[in-house]
Amino acid sequence: MSQKFRYKNYLLWFAQEHVDFRVAEMDSIFGMFNIKYNSIVKNKIHPFWVVQLDSEDDARKIASRSILLRYVIELWAFSTDLSCLNLQLQTEEVELVSTHMSSTFKIIVETFGKHFTQKEKIDKIENFKYLPYKGTVSLKDPDKILYYIEYYGLDANNVPEKPENVFFGRWITDGQRNLMKELSLKQRKFIGNTSMDPQLSVIMVNQTKAKEGDIILDPFVGTGSVLISAAKFGAYTLGADIDYQTLHARTRPSRITQKVREKDESVAANMKQYGIQDRYLDVIVSDFTKSAWRSCFQIDAIVTDPPYGIRESVEKIGTSKDSVSISEEQADSHIPSKVDYALPHLFKDLLNFAAEHLKMDGRVVFWFPIFRKTFTSEQLPVHPCLELVANSEQVLSSHSSRLLLTYEKTKEVESDDPPCVIGEDNFRDLFFNEREEKRKVRRARKCEERARMKREWEKRVMASVSSGDSAS
Repeated sequence: MSQKFRYKNYLLWFAQEHVDFRVAEMDSIFGMFNIKYNSIVKNKIHPFWVVQLDSEDDARKIASRSILLRYVIELWAFSTDLSCLNLQLQTEEVELVSTHMSSTFKIIVETFGKHFTQKEKIDKIENFKYLPYKGTVSLKDPDKILYYIEYYGLDANNVPEKPENVFFGRWITDGQRNLMKELSLKQRKFIGNTSMDPQLSVIMVNQTKAKEGDIILDPFVGTGSVLISAAKFGAYTLGADIDYQTLHARTRPSRITQKVREKDESVAANMKQYGIQDRYLDVIVSDFTKSAWRSCFQIDAIVTDPPYGIRESVEKIGTSKDSVSISEEQADSHIPSKVDYALPHLFKDLLNFAAEHLKMDGRVVFWFPIFRKTFTSEQLPVHPCLELVANSEQVLSSHSSRLLLTYEKTKEVESDDPPCVIGEDNFRDLFFNEREEKRKVRRARKCEERARMKREWEKRVMASVSSGDSAS
């Protein structure tokens, strides 16, 4: 006879930031741990989901990876009305509530969208005096933490008198929000101008489904921010970059207070700083268009933030000259010249590389810049061996965004596969053209303002002269 699970309701309470990445991150985590769940409330905008899980262990697994998740609550009751919530606690969930009320506890009141004083929160706690308390209150070190949450919606200019939703339950565990402070760029030894924000780095790694023992590659590694997050979750990390100066910390320091870089700054030094140097395999200076990897080289995931040609140049080894010859004496010290690397070609090469070197079901996760006015879904890369499974947008300005794209390998490369295709949209040219247009508008506005001020000044001078003539 098969075992039957009694699904319990759990409240997943999220931070209300990077909202567009929430579903992609959670779907990846559910898939990574093979967690089965039923959705009761799963809204893309509101900061909470209500899901049914097999066990508390599943809830802890989810929280062990998610950086967008604040905490998980074993939900004892939830409703749109406080009286209904009280009724549920007093009738439907009496047995569940009673099992947790014999140890020390404390109740935390949290409200979203409306502020209350501490006295008002204590009054709300008094509403639950009917609960069958057998243990004692312990504010410092309770055995059980109970949460009462009121949700007043997202419209700060139209806050309702009563909450839209109310929740009561037992705190299970927190998410990984602590990693934002732990991996903060402010304290990191080696950073650059485009080092990835720790929160986004963790989101990227979660979407690869990186786990203990996986091998993760960043082919545009820079200062290695993304690899740090991968190593934090137990993956072995590899990196490559064409920029020798960046990898060897020969560039100008990014910190305004730092005049020269320290001699030991490196990706490896960052790994050592966080105690994860055993997960660092290596980083190499390499041109992505001239692969340094064997054809049989297989990896679990690729995660990267390629240069867009805005703050960092997009280059590959090449020359505009017809023929170039290097003598044997020059070969050891020769630094190859570089030419521009068109973004569409970069993304085609990235997906072709992923299709060849990823293990089956492996993922490639990368940022894809777009010009919002002209973007259509036809501009996204399409590869016969890879399926687009997630697409999340981070708005950068009024005209530009970047999409975090996640592709999963679904088949091996075959000789008769159609080529990778990508819509032509020269993001770099559009970006700089838009910026130049805005500069022209600003210049014209300033010219108009100066002309207006000059006219007003001339009027005042003429008025002063006229009044002087009248007085004489």
